[in-house]
Parts: sequence; structure tokens; C-alpha cells
Amino acid sequence: MKTQIIEELGQGSILLPALVAEGLAANDRIKVRMSALQAAAQHAQEPSRPANDLGVESQTAGIAPAGIAVLIGGAHLIGQGRLAAPDLAKLIEEIADDAATMVRAVGAGAVSDGERAQARLDAIRAAGLLDATGEIELSRIARLTGVADAGGDSLHRLVMDLHKQLNRLAASCSEEALDGAHIFGLHGEDRPAVAAFMKGLNATRGLKFNHPGLDTMATRAGGRLLIQNDIGTTDAHVVVIAVKKNAVTVTYTDVHLARAKFFISLFDGFEATWSGLDRHTAAGLGEDNSFYLVTGQYQVDHAADRNEFLAALGAALVFLIDWNKARKLLRSWVAKEDAARILEWAARQRIGHRGFLELGGNDLLGSAVRNAAPTRIGFGERLDPALGRNAAIDFLKASLRASTEALLAGRSVRTVRDQIEADLMRHLDRVDGALLAAVLRQIGLAHDLVAAISRHIAALQAGQPADSKLLTQRCGVIEQKADRIALESRNEVDRLNARPLIGQLIDRAEEAVDELEQAAFIASLMPERTDPSLLASLTELCAVAETATEVAASGVAAAIDVPEGRRVDSEDALSAVTRLIDAEHAADSRERATTALVFGGGFDVATSLSVIELARAVERATDRFAAFGHLLRRHIMIDLAA
Repeated sequence: MKTQIIEELGQGSILLPALVAEGLAANDRIKVRMSALQAAAQHAQEPSRPANDLGVESQTAGIAPAGIAVLIGGAHLIGQGRLAAPDLAKLIEEIADDAATMVRAVGAGAVSDGERAQARLDAIRAAGLLDATGEIELSRIARLTGVADAGGDSLHRLVMDLHKQLNRLAASCSEEALDGAHIFGLHGEDRPAVAAFMKGLNATRGLKFNHPGLDTMATRAGGRLLIQNDIGTTDAHVVVIAVKKNAVTVTYTDVHLARAKFFISLFDGFEATWSGLDRHTAAGLGEDNSFYLVTGQYQVDHAADRNEFLAALGAALVFLIDWNKARKLLRSWVAKEDAARILEWAARQRIGHRGFLELGGNDLLGSAVRNAAPTRIGFGERLDPALGRNAAIDFLKASLRASTEALLAGRSVRTVRDQIEADLMRHLDRVDGALLAAVLRQIGLAHDLVAAISRHIAALQAGQPADSKLLTQRCGVIEQKADRIALESRNEVDRLNARPLIGQLIDRAEEAVDELEQAAFIASLMPERTDPSLLASLTELCAVAETATEVAASGVAAAIDVPEGRRVDSEDALSAVTRLIDAEHAADSRERATTALVFGGGFDVATSLSVIELARAVERATDRFAAFGHLLRRHIMIDLAA
């Protein structure tokens, strides 16, 4: 038990059972050590007689037998009434420490008795009887180990008196177990509260897996129930809970300020009042002899509400074990605040992080990155640049869940590795899908341009007014919007280190948009009385281009779903590629037919040039879509091979 920090908190009463046990163990040791002094004196005076090495007694008391045997066997006189022995000074120090341990235990249960015993021990020390020296007078050994006459005192008599007092205290501290808690001297009214706390603790205890901790003690002291839990192994990391009727006081200490804040956050569903996180100093606690202390107060009218809070306290403790270790690990993959948010989510979902750490944590993630994304996530790089912040958080949450569920189900580490790697691939595919969705928007704008040109030509065919200026303005706005999408998408490709192929698809789509915007500009320059045969040929060419944009859009939409393993989508996407190539061939034929009409019709220069340049611009756009199709096919084949 973490006695120092609990005493710092002023909750020493709960230490009584453990201190009594320590005092009784010290009694066993001090008797063996005083016997060793007596045996050393006897051997030094009569070296020819076989010496008792106290081997059995030493082992029973938890003392290394070899050291006692060496001390007794090596004892020898060095003058009249004096002896020396190996490690004699160390033995005297240990005798003094054992006596101090017994006094401390008695004082924990009966302050006045402890004070009187301490005064007697101080007097013995002041007389020089416990001076740690390598030589000792035989008379001092006699005074230490003998029982003084009436009116006198000795260490032996003090030890005997302390032993009696410890036995009385031990009788009042008889231990029971209540749902895994060690309980001492409880009243009947205390048991439901302890049971509620242990119900919560036991509900999540398994999530610590092989890590030590969560031992609970409960006792009654000062008219209230005290529940204490060690949590993990850090000395200054404990929680002490005081219960008086339906009022609960929580005293929590931690060497990590962030973890203390995390602990408080887990109870936001209760109307508890928490003090500020005060920094305290105590020698030997924390890296800089300091720790943080917070106190919570929860007062309710009904025992059922009190017990609900106690159960929540018990259930939360497992999520504090190795919390800072997990936070540091996650901080190497996402931002600091997101790491804390993931751990809070894991606690609220009763998943925790210990399973993740137990299975190797960092190695699990590193292996997934090496196997699934070696070119997209470099060594030491975080996940959020490659996946996006929300996707990175979701991926890490899934990794914690997979680790915990695998350990609880007894599945192999290999299975977890494969699951995490597959999940990372899915998240990367979603990133690619989001970028392809931007390409889809580009193609949609290309379709809008072709449709605008077709409407303009249809108006000329019908002899209706065609607003050339409005056509140019509308198509210019569309082209600018497409440029912004292309620029933003390229930035995302670079930021997320996405497949270079996606960047090339963006480029081809942008080139097609540029060609169509140029075609719209030329269409706006066409004479209003353009020959109907030329307009009809251009209408057919635009229809081919419009089909190409529709086919490209359907191919991209299908490609987005290919990573999900849908065979029909891969077939649709590959079919679209073929149809894009067919469209390019059809557009090439229509452009040549239009050119032939111009050269054979004897039209004026303005009409001839505008029609030929319009046809060429539209045909070049279909060329770009054909190249787009080849790139799309390569992208799909990569997904199918994954």
C-alpha cells in the first residue's frame, strides 16, 4: 500500500490494517535479530562450542539466513567485554528500524499509546544502546535483549509491550473480503456502499489485463467509511473515498496534471463539485517530489444515487492505468488534444487503452503503415495529414477497440495486425474516394459547358436570338469554378500524399474543361446565319462530347466504390473506359466530317474559321477524356490488385 501519499492526504486511518501487519512482521524480525546478538555474544565467548545459526528462525521471519549465520559465526572478542562481528552495524540499524515500525503501527491505532512507546524508544536511543557500530559491549547486548527489573526499561520489554498492543489492534482489524475488497471493521450500513464501488470496479477490472493494481481496502474511521484504491503502481497515484450517509468525498492524487483533468472529466454526468488541481510537494513522490491533488464532493438525498456515483468511480479507475503512456504514444500519430479525446472516448465506451498497449500499440500502428501505406505515410509522420483529422481519430479508435476485443476473445496478435492494416487501407481508400469526388465535380462542370454550347447552337439552328455575350460570361464562371476545384484538389493530393494518378486525373479533367471553355468562346463568335448543315454537324459533335462527360462521370462514380469490393462497380468503371475511347473516335470522325463540309461549301472566312476551331476544340476535349479513361483504368487496376 502507498502509505506515504495516504499519510500526506491525512487519511492514515485506512492504513491501520496494513500497518498492524507490518508491525507484526517487524516483531518477528526483531526477535530473530536480538537472538542473533545473543548468539553472537555466546559464540564470541565460547568459540569452541557449536553456534546456533538461527537458520530456520531467519527464514520464517523473512530474513536472509546466510547473513545471520555469517554474523554469528564471525563474532569474536576484541578486548575485555567487547565483540566485533561482520555487518554488526547493519544488524543494529535493522533492529532500530523494526522497533520504529512497531511503534508506528501502534500509533496508527492508538495515538497516545504510540506516543508513549515513541518516548521509550527515544530514551533507549539517547542512551546509545542503538548506536550502529561495528563493535559492541557485551553489557549493551544484555541491556538490549534482557527484560529489565521492575521500574526499569529495555528494548526487549518495549518490544513485548508493543507486541501485546499490536495483537489487540489486530483483533479489531480482522480482515474480510467483500466482492474483492479487503474490509476491516465495517458497520452494516457501510457494506452497500463498498459493494457499489466494487461492482463498478469489477465491471472494468478485466481491461487492465496483466497490469498490477486496483487493490481496494475499506474500513470505518472517524465516523465514516473510507475506501482506498492504489490504482496502478505509481507511488503518488491513489484515490481515497470517504462516505458519510449519502455524502461522498473523493480525494484523488496524481503526478500528471493532464491525467487528473481526464479523471474529473469522466464524471460530468454527475453534479459533483471538484476543487482546483493544487500542486503539492512531498519528498520521494513524483519526478520532482510533487503531485497534484483534487477533491470532489457529491451530496445526494438517496442511497441509490450515492451508489451509482460510487460505481462510476470504481469503473473509471482502470482507465487511469498507463494513461499517460498511452497518451504519449497516440500523440506521435495525432495532435495532443486529439490523443486525449481518443482516450476519453475509449473510457466512456469501456474499451480502454491497456489492451492496445498490451499488444504492442506503436508496433501495431507502425506495421500497418509499413504494409498498407509505405509511400503515403513516412517514418515518424502523423496520420492526420494522410487521412485527415477525423479519419485519423476514427482509425485510432478502431485500433483500440480491435486490440481490446481481440485480447478479451483470446484472438492472436496476427489477427489484430491484419484487422488494423485492413482498416488503414479502408481509410486511405476513403481519402482517395473524396479526391475522386472532386474530380467528379470537375466533370460535372465540363458537362455544363458542353450543354451550354449545345443550347447556343440549337438557338442558331432555330433562328432564335442567341446571346453570345451571356454564353461567354456563363462559361467563364464555370471554368473559374473548375479551376478552383482543381487547385484545391491538387493541394489535397499533396497534403494527403495521395496517389499521383489522382493528380493526373485532375489535370486531364481540367484540360478538358479548358478546351470546352475555349469552344464556348469560339461558339460565341459564330455568325448568326451559319449554314444549317454546319450547325447540324456541330450538334452531333457536341452530343458525342456530352456523352463523353456522362461516361467519364459514371466511370469515376463506379471507381469510388471499387475499393469496397463491389465487382459490379469495377466492371462498370472499366466499361466506362472503353466507352470513353469509343467517344473519342466518334468525335474525331465528326470533327473531320465538319472540316470537310467547311472546305467543300465555299463559306465566308468568319464562318469557316469559327466552325473549324469550334469542332477542333470540342474534339480535343474528347481526346482529354480518352486520356482520362486510360488513367482511370490504371487507378482501378491498382484497387483490384490490393
